[in-house]
Amino acid sequence: MSLDPPTYLNSLQNNIRARPIPWDGAVRTGTITDNDLKKIKAVDKVRKEHRRQTVEADLEAYQLLILGGEESKSVLESAAKRVDVIHYMLVLTGDLINGRILRNQHISRTVLCLQPDIGTDVPGLPAVLLQHPDPYKPFIPLLSHSTNPEDTIPLLTSSVLASILSVAQLQSPKSSPKTDEALTKLYKYLSTLTKSQDSGLQDIAVQEYSALLRTKKAREIFWAQREETVDPLVDILRVVAGAGKDSDSAPWSSTASTRSAAETGHGGGVGLQLLYHVLLAVWQLSFEGALIGKGLEQYCLSLVRKDSPRLLHARQQEIFPLYTQLLRLFPQEKTTRLLLSTLLNLLSPPANRATLLPIATAARLPTLLSNLKGRHLTDPDLLEDLQSLTDMLGEYTSSQTTFDEYASEVLNGRLRWSPPHRDGTFWRENSRKIIDNSQGELPKKLAEILAKAWEEDKQVLAIACNDVGWLVKEAPEKRVQLEKLGIKGRVMELMTDADESVRWESLKTVGEWLRYSFDD
Repeated sequence: MSLDPPTYLNSLQNNIRARPIPWDGAVRTGTITDNDLKKIKAVDKVRKEHRRQTVEADLEAYQLLILGGEESKSVLESAAKRVDVIHYMLVLTGDLINGRILRNQHISRTVLCLQPDIGTDVPGLPAVLLQHPDPYKPFIPLLSHSTNPEDTIPLLTSSVLASILSVAQLQSPKSSPKTDEALTKLYKYLSTLTKSQDSGLQDIAVQEYSALLRTKKAREIFWAQREETVDPLVDILRVVAGAGKDSDSAPWSSTASTRSAAETGHGGGVGLQLLYHVLLAVWQLSFEGALIGKGLEQYCLSLVRKDSPRLLHARQQEIFPLYTQLLRLFPQEKTTRLLLSTLLNLLSPPANRATLLPIATAARLPTLLSNLKGRHLTDPDLLEDLQSLTDMLGEYTSSQTTFDEYASEVLNGRLRWSPPHRDGTFWRENSRKIIDNSQGELPKKLAEILAKAWEEDKQVLAIACNDVGWLVKEAPEKRVQLEKLGIKGRVMELMTDADESVRWESLKTVGEWLRYSFDD
């Protein structure tokens, strides 16, 4: 799928091109100079080839027109009170420098979109603009022209500025203070569009994000502003997956339907094109997997709104269940490829694996990967990523489902959804050993864990209830030993806990107890 100019923006630019501008009046009022007007008319409503020859014959003059100089202002500054002139000059500037960024190019995880097809009207102009001492100066103030996300001036400005910054990164991957500052301010503006309810505005912002996320520094700045930049993207994906951004539901069930979004009506009103563009931006960001992995839990906590009853555990585990749900809903290769590649980028850094592999396993990613292998997939990069993820998760799972690993986790006191907790074979083989080993050391520790409130990490209580349920199910004759430790009474209390996952796990466990009580 190519990233063609957003329809909304394209229509807006075409309307402005068609509007007549009273240029002579602008000269008489001093809005622009006669020399400015000559340069504008020389490239106004002419063939592209003529426009290119005209500008390239005097690149410095057009740099002066657009950016200004030591003794003259940019037309964008001198025409501050003439909205029609500003509109026109932003569209004209965009026509001269705005390459078809990311259009019709091969999305490669190794190239990372650093070789776009830049089809500018005047190929030499962007480089000359970037030679200016402050190439972003006329544009930055226009981003804050209005707080209305539909205001035309900042919208057009963002398109021009994104193009200039994109070319700047291609010319010099090393960051500069002025480029970093411009990126920061542009990201902030674009985040207001992603928070809009208008999918057209969202798509403009996300495509411009993709044009900007070209270098390590650009991605680091984007991540540093994650509450503004990443949060709205995750919220869009949550809507697509069937959970609104303010939903208090628990992570998606691993038993969710595997039918596509087209069959089930999922998508939350978000178009496939916008979904693809959001996934592309997140994929580009995921190339800083080590940075993101280290801050992932903190980021997930930052997504918890102060007025929401959702607790930390739901957000800590959201990214992987979210992506596995999207993999179920959208079987198209183009989306599957981005989803798998993003997950691989997050899991690949060794520093991330201790934290993220248990979460990926709890989200039933290994089972889903096995199902994906049954599809007729043809993309070689997709198949390579699928195999890499399968191997990584298989190695982790096989090394974790042992009694010693489980005992170590329980004795450590902070439970995570590591593989043993939901592995029926593990519980069938080890339940009695867990209860009897070392004079009941592990059940005593589970009772100790359950006795705490765990207000900051409710998932510990949910996992402990899950484990007790397995013990009762697989070793019913030993449930009295658990009752003597006060475990049954505590689990029953947790049926009224404020956290949904704790209530669910405790309810299942009490159900096991009642089943055997009735049998008695």
